[in-house]
Amino acid sequence: MQFISFFAVVGAVIASTSVAAMPVANGTDFIWTHDEFLEWIHTTDSELTFIGDPIEASREKRQQSVQVVYRSIRQNNVCGGPCTVYNGGPTCLDAPDTNCLRATANVAFCDRGGCGGSCNQLASCGTRLDNGFCWTSGTASIAVPFV
Repeated sequence: MQFISFFAVVGAVIASTSVAAMPVANGTDFIWTHDEFLEWIHTTDSELTFIGDPIEASREKRQQSVQVVYRSIRQNNVCGGPCTVYNGGPTCLDAPDTNCLRATANVAFCDRGGCGGSCNQLASCGTRLDNGFCWTSGTASIAVPFV
């Protein structure tokens, strides 16, 4: 009887001290689908500057392109100010003073121009901001991959 009571107490202690698993954002949380990207473009009130190919291309062409949105202003957990929107194929984007980034592919953000220096992938973003943006302080260029 004492043996069973001992295990009941041990079980209760373990159950009461167990920590519930906290959800962790995976790298794909920062990567938009093409439809999510288009929805954001059509609903944002931000000032947008478009570079690269026209956005409203055929669905097939969009699937072969990467869309990148980057901004220079971060206030608390929000990216603000004007946005630059890139649509196109693989390239290195000159993006000095970029602090916020979101894309439809796993782009790399680098601390030097010409996609040099130290680069990190969007999927390994350490600080998530509102609307799924990644904080990319110190970014000087963005490497857009083949898709």
